[in-house]
Parts: sequence; C-alpha cells; structure tokens
Amino acid sequence: MKIYRLHQKQNLPITKQEAWDFLSDPKNLKVITPDYMGFHILSGADRPMFAGQIIQYIVTPVLGIKTKWVTEITHVIDGEYFVDEQRFGPYSLWHHKHFIKEIDGGVEMEDIIDYKVPMGFLGQLVHPVLVKPKLKEIFDYRTKKLEELFGKF
Repeated sequence: MKIYRLHQKQNLPITKQEAWDFLSDPKNLKVITPDYMGFHILSGADRPMFAGQIIQYIVTPVLGIKTKWVTEITHVIDGEYFVDEQRFGPYSLWHHKHFIKEIDGGVEMEDIIDYKVPMGFLGQLVHPVLVKPKLKEIFDYRTKKLEELFGKF
C-alpha cells in the first residue's frame, strides 16, 4: 500500500507566539478550512492543546458526504510543533506534523502530512484525480486565509 506525502511551507510576518497561539487552538481549524467542507467540531476543543487530546469533528470533503473524523494530538512541544493522527475517518493513515520556526521578519510554518488512501488499488487509482487535488485545494485555501488574517511575508 502506497503512502503519500504532502509537504508545504508558508512564511508569515508574525511572531512565533502568535503563530503558535493560533495554530494550536483546535477551534481555529474551522477558520482555515473551506466553508463547503462543513467543518464542525463535536468535542475535544475545549482546552489548550495537549498530547493525548482527542478531537472529534464532522467534515464534508467530497460529494456532500458527511464524514466523522477523530484525531489524536500525539506529540506537543509548546511553541515548536505538534502532531495530529487520525484515529477514525476517511484515510487509512493520516499523520500530520506541524512545525513553527522563527525566521527573520516572522515565522516559517511547515506541514508534513503522510497519508494512505483506503480501498487499496482503487484508492490509488482515484488518488491523483480526486484526493491529491482536493488536499492541494484545501491547503492552498489555508495559505490564502492565513495571509488574509496575518499578512503576506
């Protein structure tokens, strides 16, 4: 089974603390997710991020099909990085690392997502025409939204 990777970096003209405060608050995921995805947190976003935190939400990624997604925050180094892993949801594997690094004039935010699509060979066939473009669209939206919120670097 093939494991795919999405790797993205973005620089923003804000402090490391501002970036961390925004990105580590699970409630802000709705802000940087396209409206059409119908993102709605069910539980788990009522306190600051911590290792072991379970967050449950509903998303509508394709064709109006509502999907329950459960993630666990597995690693947290305050102000530096955190990792979320899918426990239940649309992927066979979802491992998302979020890094924040101070740079001259702001921060560099880096996302590394390793994921596996379900349905074996059929999933691999639809990956390049459905899954990969949808993930790119979602992360392009996040890039644009973060620039709207915090300015361009």
